[in-house]
Amino acid sequence: MPIVTTSNRGQIVIPKDIRKRLNIFPGKKLLIKAKRDQAVITPLPDDPVEYFCGFFKDRSSLTKALINERRRERERESKKIAG
Repeated sequence: MPIVTTSNRGQIVIPKDIRKRLNIFPGKKLLIKAKRDQAVITPLPDDPVEYFCGFFKDRSSLTKALINERRRERERESKKIAG
C-alpha cells in the first residue's frame, strides 16, 4: 500500500501504478470527496456527454412525463372552456 506525503501547498503525487490503472494523465479532471475520515478520488470521464449518453434509458423518461402532464392539462382546460 503506497503512502504519499502532502507538500506544504497540500499537493500529493499519485503513484505511477495507480495513475496507470485509473488512466490518470496530466490535465485529467478528478473528483475528490471527503467521506467520513477518508478522501475519495475519482477520475472524471474525458467526455461527460458521451459517458452519460443513455445513462437513464432504463428509467422513466422525465420528458415523456412532462408531455403527458401537458396533454392532461390541455384536456382539463378544454373541458373548462367547453363546459
